[in-house]
Amino acid sequence: MVDMICLELVKRKDYLAKEDPIETIYFGGGTPSILPVTQLQKIWQTIQDNFDCKLKEATLEANPDDLDDKKLSELLNLGIDRLSIGIQSFHDSVLKFYNRSHNAEESLNVINKARNAGFKTLSMDLIYGFPHEDHGLWKKDLEATLEQNPEHISSYCLTVEPKTVLGAWEKKGKFKESSEEFQAEQFEILQQYLKEAGYIQYEISNFAKEGAFSMHNSNYWKGIPYLGVGPGAHSYDGQHRGHNLSNNGKYINLLSSGKQAFQEDYLSEEDRINEYILTSLRTIWGVDTTWLKSKYRHDLLLQQVDRLKSFEEQGVIQIENGFIKLSDKGKLLADYIASKLFI
Repeated sequence: MVDMICLELVKRKDYLAKEDPIETIYFGGGTPSILPVTQLQKIWQTIQDNFDCKLKEATLEANPDDLDDKKLSELLNLGIDRLSIGIQSFHDSVLKFYNRSHNAEESLNVINKARNAGFKTLSMDLIYGFPHEDHGLWKKDLEATLEQNPEHISSYCLTVEPKTVLGAWEKKGKFKESSEEFQAEQFEILQQYLKEAGYIQYEISNFAKEGAFSMHNSNYWKGIPYLGVGPGAHSYDGQHRGHNLSNNGKYINLLSSGKQAFQEDYLSEEDRINEYILTSLRTIWGVDTTWLKSKYRHDLLLQQVDRLKSFEEQGVIQIENGFIKLSDKGKLLADYIASKLFI
């Protein structure tokens, strides 16, 4: 698989504009931490050999049980300066339910080891919405997280997909997803705890200390072009989006036979406008209506004047200097608000 990823990097080295240097690398989309550092090094070197790199950030998604002192040191020496660790919870019973292979003690140990190895920026992933009689478990997870003082925290709601273990359990009546009201309350608790601790909610699900925003993910939300390689990876060249086949076998077979695994997705101008509204509204920067008007000749403030006024009166958005931004209350309704602003 690593050989095919390197081959794809070579094949698609002209996908991004030559004048735009590569500033961020993100090893993610699964569990790249299971790879030996020698294989990560091979991918890294292929990037260096085929792209103009002026790196400002390099991130690796990792499971706590994949990292030991030796590997952490090797990752740092490779150039990884940001770890995104899939903590999910500090309760062993919850982790067991999620079918995670690590426990809370391993999470705490790896955070300490990463600091000792020299990592200055750690991001911790948490899941909220686990069904419980109250919010006690969630509050304890947040307290345990804040005790570790990470620079960045990402938190996502527990969702049940049909073709998963949880989906099968739900179908058989072995599991019942928490209510939307319960999930909303946990999201509000998340906002409260992290705001009081000095974190900035710079995107709906992402919180960071000043200066520790994820540059790579911020580029997604700002519409900056990126190249994704590997099964299921998505790419954007500034005008068009596309994705790779997600089936590992088909991905390998296509590339090894000299073909592409990449498929371009057609986006109409309407699609691009709506996508921009959806993604930018989720961020601290908001929707730049001046840019939207100059880029697509779409005057959102004029076209949606009545709806925007209604949202302002409800206290879910604020309009400042041509930027539409969500209030804390509005962040609970981000997708709904965006959908009402679509053309």
